[in-house]
Amino acid sequence: MTTDPALSKTIKINEIFFSIQGESSYAGFPTVFVRTSGCHLRCTYCDTTYAYHQGDAMSVEQILAQIAKHPAKYVCVTGGEPLLQSATLDLMTLLCDRGYKVSLETSGDKDCAKVDARVKKIIDVKTPDSGEAQAFCPDNLKFADADTEFKFVICSEKDFTWAEEFSMRKRLFEKSNVLYSPSFKTVNERWLAERILSAQSQARLQLQMHKYIWPHTTRGV
Repeated sequence: MTTDPALSKTIKINEIFFSIQGESSYAGFPTVFVRTSGCHLRCTYCDTTYAYHQGDAMSVEQILAQIAKHPAKYVCVTGGEPLLQSATLDLMTLLCDRGYKVSLETSGDKDCAKVDARVKKIIDVKTPDSGEAQAFCPDNLKFADADTEFKFVICSEKDFTWAEEFSMRKRLFEKSNVLYSPSFKTVNERWLAERILSAQSQARLQLQMHKYIWPHTTRGV
């Protein structure tokens, strides 16, 4: 019997938990979240700063076993920045092989070329007010299709205008789902909804559902 060598690879994991997906087109589904540890960016609105450093090494086999304890068809790999650890790629492929619907939440600053094509990519595009506006890998634009989603966290009118110009210039509206999310407790949700309508934007308003269900936790990110 041959053991897959990928199973013994390790990933520094911040937490694994079962919750309701609060974002993306998978919002509302019971989901197992695998939050990796470590991030190279420092966005102004980050709500998971505890994942910058905290975590423990787990083998891919151990992670799969933890996921299997929960009755979910959906798995979200998030962070931190999952693509900082190469074994995350093996984990996502094995999850797809086992029949899970897998999504990846990534900062957009790391090339997604090696991500299994079966994984739904949720790619952040950092706006000016994020403090990390230069942190985007242009090669990720080639993944713009119906299965990929590009997410902009809107912190201000300036961010909204910038996101609109970026999305139109890169033709994201024509190719992918474009998500505008109000920076929680910074931008009013109704203001952003009305701004999308008044600008006749093709973006999809995205609220972080989990923050309304469990306002004092980050569960569901």
